Amino acid sequence: MGLFDIFSNKKADELNGSFDNLLDIIDKSLEVFRDGVKNYLYNDTEQFHANLSSMASLETEAGTLIKEIESTLYTKGYLIRSRGDIMRLLERFDHIITIISTDLIQFEIENPNIPVPLKKEFLKLSELTSLAVESCIPGTKSYFDSPQNVSETTDRVYFYEKEAVKLSQSIKKTVFHEMDNLKLSEKFHLRYFALHIEDLAKAGAKIAEQLSVMAIKRSL
Repeated sequence: MGLFDIFSNKKADELNGSFDNLLDIIDKSLEVFRDGVKNYLYNDTEQFHANLSSMASLETEAGTLIKEIESTLYTKGYLIRSRGDIMRLLERFDHIITIISTDLIQFEIENPNIPVPLKKEFLKLSELTSLAVESCIPGTKSYFDSPQNVSETTDRVYFYEKEAVKLSQSIKKTVFHEMDNLKLSEKFHLRYFALHIEDLAKAGAKIAEQLSVMAIKRSL
């Protein structure tokens, strides 16, 4: 069943491919993000720059698809009842792409020195935040295909977000309470990167919140 079959209108089929492709780009972007953080942490400069290049291409592709979907939403009157909710959902996915791209670029620009004892922690944090967003993908499909199942998928989003926040706080606590060899400026730098990786999980939770509201509306 296509994502937009809920509108019971064959004209809506043109949106199916674009929206499916957007979700595929989100999935690929999360993979690039995880690989990018790993390659940065373990000094694989060549692969890290390949990640940056891949992310730039994905960001451009996502922007084009989002504009196409928005144009269709505004020009097709049969979608008017759900237009606002879908637009807000698109904005939240667009924000995900922006966070991933910005975070990877900031690693390149600021070149933070991640202490060896924290490398695995930062890598795990990137995986948890990615899982929070990744769980939004089946959640989105559930909304369009079987909205009664949205809560099952959003619960996973909230779980991974909570775990990501806990780990981020643990990293920050370790930096400020146990790493006396670091300068205060270095501690702030590490806190900054932990916080911005954590923001990806919070953005995933925003998508889950939006999906929950949309599912409730469909049940009324």
